[in-house]
Amino acid sequence: MKILPSFLLAGTVAAVVVGVSWHASKIPSGSSPAWAGSEAATVPLQLASDTSGETRPVVVELFTSQGCSSCPPADALLGELADQPGIIALAHHVDYWDYIGWKDPFARPEATKRQRRYAEELGARFIYTPQMVIDGQIDVVGSRRAQVISSVVTAQTTGESLDIQIEERATLATVRIPAGAKPARPATVWMAVFDDEHRTDVRRGENSGRELVDANVVREFVSIGTWDGEALELSVDLADAIAEGRGGCAIFVQEGGVGRILGAALMPLDSGGT
Repeated sequence: MKILPSFLLAGTVAAVVVGVSWHASKIPSGSSPAWAGSEAATVPLQLASDTSGETRPVVVELFTSQGCSSCPPADALLGELADQPGIIALAHHVDYWDYIGWKDPFARPEATKRQRRYAEELGARFIYTPQMVIDGQIDVVGSRRAQVISSVVTAQTTGESLDIQIEERATLATVRIPAGAKPARPATVWMAVFDDEHRTDVRRGENSGRELVDANVVREFVSIGTWDGEALELSVDLADAIAEGRGGCAIFVQEGGVGRILGAALMPLDSGGT
């Protein structure tokens, strides 16, 4: 393992090379993190209006970690996006930062695996935090507010979207996906169960002494079926998610599992998070 000199990345994202994969690493002491500056104050969150019916639901996936000092502004931006209609915001907490000094309580090895799959799909040479992947196709540094907003607006107004319906009855949900054009690759139907918000007092690592606020933290991410262009109806048991006080459930259809997102829907559950 060796640390890539931070000056090669112009002060934005430092990296650690492990085998053939790159991971986000700590910013050297005294350097400015990627989110430093006034961009957050100068770029308003102004997305495309959905009043015309011409916008489509957009899935925004953030790969983040409580051990990364560059992630809090991206986490905050995801929280803003989560409050916007038509935006399905999901925070995947990766586990490769846990060795730095603070073990992220929401880190999942599956999140890291998904980020690696995106890297392969998008032709990236490394994985890093904070990374946002928008609609499975656009890779953006999650702390670059203006670029994130622009990318979301582009996704809102590009292409058509499957009108996915979710009907909840007690602890069971019925997911209905209409017929549509056959996807270029078999499309995975994903279910993401998430908590609305968590507040954590971090005692070690790069964010030591800070209270971190994490929105839409993914706690379960599973495939519930495959869509081939024909109408599809699926039943989902949400008893455990409801009993655990999870905040919501997102369903989306994605070509090849990590490709273009063809449609998405969101269903609130009992509010959760601590």
